Amino acid sequence: MELLEKAAEVIGETLIGQDAYTNPSVTKQFLSCKLAKQEREIFAVMFLDNQNRLIEYQQLFYGTVNAASVYPREVVKAALALNAAALIIAHNHPSGEPEPSSADITITERIKAACELVDVRLLDHIVVGNGCVSFAERGKI
Repeated sequence: MELLEKAAEVIGETLIGQDAYTNPSVTKQFLSCKLAKQEREIFAVMFLDNQNRLIEYQQLFYGTVNAASVYPREVVKAALALNAAALIIAHNHPSGEPEPSSADITITERIKAACELVDVRLLDHIVVGNGCVSFAERGKI
């Protein structure tokens, strides 16, 4: 995992001062380095400023090989603590199949609704496996 973490770090450093996190392919590349090949589900959040620059990346919830409990309240709480204007949420599927489940769709809708109450934009939800699926690219956000 060290090599993948280093790759994510390099990608992140090259994007400092740019709003490239609005580009799903760059974001998928960054998140693949962070979340691919993990043995259990990890739900992560990229907290962004008003120009979509990364404030902080956090892995908020950890699960088992096929599920993770995610709480919209904690996502919003962290966003407010960091004064984030926008979020990109992501999680991995250790099975390698990146196709979103019905539970993935439901939690995305719940997080989006919670964020809207405090004027934080949810830009995307990316599912990482052997490849990535972007909700934004599919018109689901």
